[in-house]
Amino acid sequence: MSGRQRAKTVVHLEEARQSTPPKASTPPPVETDPLYGVVLLKTALELKRRKDGTVEDILRDVLARMRIPEHEFRAFLEQQGGLGQLLGMRGP
Repeated sequence: MSGRQRAKTVVHLEEARQSTPPKASTPPPVETDPLYGVVLLKTALELKRRKDGTVEDILRDVLARMRIPEHEFRAFLEQQGGLGQLLGMRGP
């Protein structure tokens, strides 16, 4: 080779292989409404203030007052691990 010539290097690239098989179809993530945190806070405050009614009843009341669709909020709860975990409630 003379002064200005360079050796050509050929690199063959392989497609990336997946080391793990693709997971089963997971539900698409639910878009988090900023008001969901407010719902949780109001529910926790109502639980502390009111001794009557269940957690579910109080949650439904808060969702109705704030005009948030219950099914959308429930989907958010499922993604986050459930209402008990978000409110810091412990099982029996």
